[in-house]
Amino acid sequence: MPKTTSEAQRAEVHKTIWRIANDLRGSVDGWDFKSYVLGMLFYRFISENLTAYINKHEQEAGEKDFDYSKLSDKDAEFGRKVTVDEKGFYILPSELFANVRKKAKNDENLNETLERVFNNIEGSAVGSESEDDLKGLFDDLDVNSAKLGPNVGKRNEKLVKLLDAIGDLPLGNYEDNSIDLFGDAYEFLMTMYASQAGKSGGEFFTPQEVSEVLARIAVAGKTRVNKVYDPAVGSGSLLLQFAKVLGKENVRQGFFGQEVNLTTYNLARINMFLHDVNYEKFNIAHGDTLTDPLHWDDEPFEAIVSNPPYSIKWDGDANPLLINDPRFAPAGVLAPKAAADLAFTMHMLSWLAVNGTAAIVEFPGVLYRGGAEQKIRKYLVDNNYIDTVIQLPPDLFFGTTIATCVIVLKKSKKDNAILFIDASSLFTRVGNKNKLMPAHQQRILEAFKSRQSEAHFTRLVQAAEIEENNYNISVSSYVEKEDTTETIDIAELNSKIAKIVSRQSELRAQIDAIVADLEGSAV
Repeated sequence: MPKTTSEAQRAEVHKTIWRIANDLRGSVDGWDFKSYVLGMLFYRFISENLTAYINKHEQEAGEKDFDYSKLSDKDAEFGRKVTVDEKGFYILPSELFANVRKKAKNDENLNETLERVFNNIEGSAVGSESEDDLKGLFDDLDVNSAKLGPNVGKRNEKLVKLLDAIGDLPLGNYEDNSIDLFGDAYEFLMTMYASQAGKSGGEFFTPQEVSEVLARIAVAGKTRVNKVYDPAVGSGSLLLQFAKVLGKENVRQGFFGQEVNLTTYNLARINMFLHDVNYEKFNIAHGDTLTDPLHWDDEPFEAIVSNPPYSIKWDGDANPLLINDPRFAPAGVLAPKAAADLAFTMHMLSWLAVNGTAAIVEFPGVLYRGGAEQKIRKYLVDNNYIDTVIQLPPDLFFGTTIATCVIVLKKSKKDNAILFIDASSLFTRVGNKNKLMPAHQQRILEAFKSRQSEAHFTRLVQAAEIEENNYNISVSSYVEKEDTTETIDIAELNSKIAKIVSRQSELRAQIDAIVADLEGSAV
């Protein structure tokens, strides 16, 4: 197991990497510049990852002083096929991050060099099983973009600084066994970019502490799962929580997800590599999950987590094929065209294994709105698929201050009731956002597992009561808020007032006597 870096070291790396990212970008918008910082971090990672992998094999075979980075490109060709089969890609020694960086300052054609290197890395996977996992990974790292500078000279200047800055980051190495810092640095950078990006940031990144709660709910009571899935995968950080919670080796057949935004899709694949998830252990697809789901051959999934986009538009009943889609047909109605939230929910339910759990972040309106959404909730409640509904605090997510909720789905429940958890007050204000601290996360998880009613916090409600309440499943309808108003004893209060009035009368009499005495002396 890799050594966990100390909090002090992690904080220092975070401070350094954010300062560098901001210093380097100059006039480039931070949101646009993220592709350069994250892309270059990825380039360094896969270079060091590959070098360490080849060195280890050669040294174990008896070549104690072997160093792949010092090999000639001609001599390195012998290992290309076997390495691509194993790692999914290949980088010639001259094109490794460290070697390109050494020559960068004196390379007048640095932009062309980097473009060739990136094309060659992607090209190394063509015709292999990893082709789709590598294709287009460097598309957003445009070394010829005017964003980097008005001419080639200025752009290359910026690229040299970027190579040096990323190369100098104290991210450990494989020999020191602390390579986990790469994944950690990537997560940190995405968090910072998301927090500064407003609404667009919230669309691709779920705060880590929320992700962890969802993952722990989805695997509660299990130490291993078969496959994990997120149909709106974003940057992949939510999906990767399973690796942290269970360990990569305990997600047996790997990580699956789909993302409609091309740039974000690339971020997710890079994120997988940076967390050292090998290409055969992940399958991230690009496309619209609702109308063109790309994992029909991989479902069902034992654990599903997702934070789908809130109330986005979709085809709905304007597409006559969707009502007969096996994912949506069972409810007898499609989610409204103006709010696809419950379409995502039905999709996840359809692809959930019989022994599985899905934890989904939802826009609060889907819990109580009427029309088609009420009919879908009726289907979910009547068929006993909803296990738990959790009300989260407001202002947890980037790009929105709304108080979201979590719906937990199961196909094999042991009762015919829904647990409601009011976690709306479980947060600490950190900077300009609310945050679920470890103690808050633990309280939610313990309530989820114990499935007991607790005044003002949880309530286990039978399906019949929910039916009587028109299938409203908002937490506030079932968990009563604690009355924090102070109870006042009127009799005691009147007694205190009487004493105060009496004392006032005494003081007034004393003051009058003093005044009379003073007036008498004056005469």
